[in-house]
Parts: sequence; C-alpha cells; structure tokens
Amino acid sequence: MTTPPNTRILLDTDMAMGVPGSDIDDGFALALALADPLITVDLVTTVNGNADVESGSFLSGELLDRLGFPDVPVVQGAAAPLSFPDRRRGAPEEIRQQFGFRAPHPGYAAHELALRAAAEPGQLTVVAIGPLTNIATAIALDPDFATNVREIVIMGGVYREHTNDRGMPGEFNFWVDPEAADAVLRSGAAIRLVGLDVTLKVQLTRAHAARLKSSDSRFGAFAGEYTLGWIDYLAARNPGDPIAAESCAMHDPLAVAAVARPDLITWRDAHVGVVTGPSIARGAAVADFLTSDEPPVPNASVAVDVDVDGFLEYFLERISSV
Repeated sequence: MTTPPNTRILLDTDMAMGVPGSDIDDGFALALALADPLITVDLVTTVNGNADVESGSFLSGELLDRLGFPDVPVVQGAAAPLSFPDRRRGAPEEIRQQFGFRAPHPGYAAHELALRAAAEPGQLTVVAIGPLTNIATAIALDPDFATNVREIVIMGGVYREHTNDRGMPGEFNFWVDPEAADAVLRSGAAIRLVGLDVTLKVQLTRAHAARLKSSDSRFGAFAGEYTLGWIDYLAARNPGDPIAAESCAMHDPLAVAAVARPDLITWRDAHVGVVTGPSIARGAAVADFLTSDEPPVPNASVAVDVDVDGFLEYFLERISSV
C-alpha cells in the first residue's frame, strides 16, 4: 500500500482537546496531520460525539490557531445522530465564554464535503475520527461523493475483539450513530478502518507526556499538560487498572498515520456491517474476513495489527516538530 507524495485530507472530527479532563486524541490527530509533510489539511469539519458539535467547532479553531494554521477552515456539521435529532446538545456556557469568539466558517459540513469532492474527483481523502453522521449525510446529498473521494479512512469499530460492555457494545464512534456508520460502509467508497482493537495498542504514557510538556514546541507543552490531565481522569475512572493509571490510547492519530505511514499497519480485506436498530448489539461492527468458500465482496480494508514502536517513534518525532 503506497501513499502519494502529498495527500490532501478533509478531517472530520468531534474535537474535545482544550478542555481539562476531556479526551485528547482528536487534537493529537489534527496536530499530526498538520505536522506531517506528506499531508495537507484542506478542511476541518466537526460533528457531535465526544463533545457537542458547537464546542468541537470552537475548539478546532482554537487548536488550529495554536498550531499556527489559522487559515484552515472549520465548517460545523451534524449536531445529533441521524435517527435521533432530539439528542442535540449545545456548548456549555463556560466553553462559549472562553472559545465562542472562534465562530466556524459559514456553511454545513456535509454540503461542504460533497462540494469539495465533486470539484476535485479522486484528489481528496476523508479522515473521519468521530461519528460518521456528516459522511453519511454527504453521501445522501450526493451519491457520487463515495466515488469522488479518493478514500475514506475511519477510526471506528472493533473487529477481532469485543468491547464486553453491554452499555456500549460497539466502539464509541459507531455506537453514537450506527445508522450513519452502516450507510457509509454500504456506499461503495474505498474505505480503510482503524478499530479499537488495534488503536488500544498504541499508548501515550506519562513519560511521553512529560517529554512533550518540557519541549520547546508551540504545541508540546500544551499537549503534555492535557495528556497528563486525561490520564489522571482515566486513572480515577478506572481504579486498579494499571494501563489507565499510566497511559492513554492514541486512537485517532493512528487513523492519520494510516494515511502517511500505511506501512506501520497490517491490513486485511473484509466485508463489514454495523448492527443498527433496537438491538442489544447496537453499534457493534461485524467483520467477515472472507475465509468461507463463498465469501462476500469486501467493502473495506481493516487494520489488524500495528508496529507500536514504529508508530510511537513517528508520532513523537512529528508532534515535537509543531
């Protein structure tokens, strides 16, 4: 699997980095994409997920400014899952007061994604690191979107393990909007999936965070501080878990690495679907790795392993440069 000399991406995110005690990996993913010379970020779109979409837009703008890329546009997207518009959330007042002056660009994310892909067929890669509501809506707006984009790289699902959590049987991004995830997988797009069973292998430790915090980079000190805060939160939430006490997973940055360094990941073709409707397994991904005598047609390439040391070396070197 090869990467073009420069890959232009549209990053779709449920950004939460910037609020103490909030998940940080979306922010690291954006920073990694901006730091890698093989990637150009053309657009950031936001979606409801880890944070409400309004907060995600404010925080994306804040982070782009902090990283020195204030001209990358942020376009706000879906405020709720496809099938549950009543679950819309607004930004908390403290977020609005601190970051609300960073209004996103005019427009609607799904429409902007569809327009850009139609204007340059085959040239743009979507990297989706939140629930897939915006991507499914773009496909509904323009059925050609699925083939206009070069590919869609998704952080979502879990494929060779299980969450073992009845409250969230699927990985978070798929669980938030299973109907959207299933629609994207049935769209005919070229899709690569980076799932929880692989992303949990790449852990940023307290030692890594301290290294970043003491760095001279524009982003490092900020990132190190918020990483330590997130690990503290995970440790308190998971008492007795030695991994949570000392580290946090870099889920979303691995999806960005899949664009610039696909060689760090082992891939297998599969036919993947997502459980929808009122099921006990709602949001769970079901992957057929095409081992039967009459396998279904593959609709995705699934990450099944990662070079952990290689990823961490690449990740820390790139992040320390911004």
